[in-house]
Amino acid sequence: MLSYFARRLLVMIPTLLVISLVVFFIIQLPPGDYLETLIAEMQAQGEKVDQARIDFLREQYGLDKPMIEQYWLWLIGILQGDLGYSFEFELPVVEVIGSRFWFTVVLALATTLFTYIISFPIGIYSAVRQYSVGDYTATFIGYFGLAMPNFLFALVLLHYANVWFGLSIGGLMDPKYIDAPWTLDKVISVINHLWIPMIVIGTAGTAAMIRRLRANMLDELQKQYVVTARAKGLSPMKIILKYPLRLALNPFIADIGMLLPQIVSGAALVSVVMDLPTNGPLLLRSLQSQDMYLAGAFLMFEATLVVIGVFISDVLLAMLDPRIRLGGASSK
Repeated sequence: MLSYFARRLLVMIPTLLVISLVVFFIIQLPPGDYLETLIAEMQAQGEKVDQARIDFLREQYGLDKPMIEQYWLWLIGILQGDLGYSFEFELPVVEVIGSRFWFTVVLALATTLFTYIISFPIGIYSAVRQYSVGDYTATFIGYFGLAMPNFLFALVLLHYANVWFGLSIGGLMDPKYIDAPWTLDKVISVINHLWIPMIVIGTAGTAAMIRRLRANMLDELQKQYVVTARAKGLSPMKIILKYPLRLALNPFIADIGMLLPQIVSGAALVSVVMDLPTNGPLLLRSLQSQDMYLAGAFLMFEATLVVIGVFISDVLLAMLDPRIRLGGASSK
């Protein structure tokens, strides 16, 4: 097991280095860095450009150095916890992200928990009771959830909540708590506002998981080991939970690598529509304004979480499914 961990970690290090190189060159693509974008906008509006100040800022932040040297300084800064300076917000990137990070984490975890709690019982029931009324109902809900874009669902909820109940369900807390210190009332306000975006963001994921779990369970229920377990007189519940369900979980464990980046992106479109104080809208804004250090920090975080998620899913799959070996050598 230790040798397996070591091999996986050795693979992760060069992978992250390559990703960091790709991310750095992505944020350097036209229209260029933030200062170049700022100059272009000022010239388009007919404003005078203070070239001396631009040159000073370019020298101060190392933008006048060769590309490879800029990349090296950026990478060393990330490893030391210095994510650079946000030109647009005129704050260190750590401070800009930190103000929204915990809201994004809470929303991502709540949405993931909602998705698993709702989809697993429905998916199992739909597979065991194939072609029943409940199965058809779950199928309809699944198709509806997949067909309805999350941001459109958010707009519909915002509209009818205001028309029918006179409520504003945007944001993650009442406006009076936005700049207030954390108190019990503020926490309760966040909890009261959390369930709407949780349902909106989790709808598509829940629908997709129901369909996939149903298909995987139906495939496993037709296999010979299930027939043998039934012939031995095992209870139906024990047969389902111990064998088919355990093997049907493989695709969901493999998806962990795609779930972790939600901590950074935070369902950007839904966050914009519902005015959520998460990192999603901030990521879009940084890309639009070419705020290179802020955008680079977001992209690097997402890529790192994908690599970590894949590593975790590989280990869990090896532990969950005895058919999966920890190392290629053992199967040769």
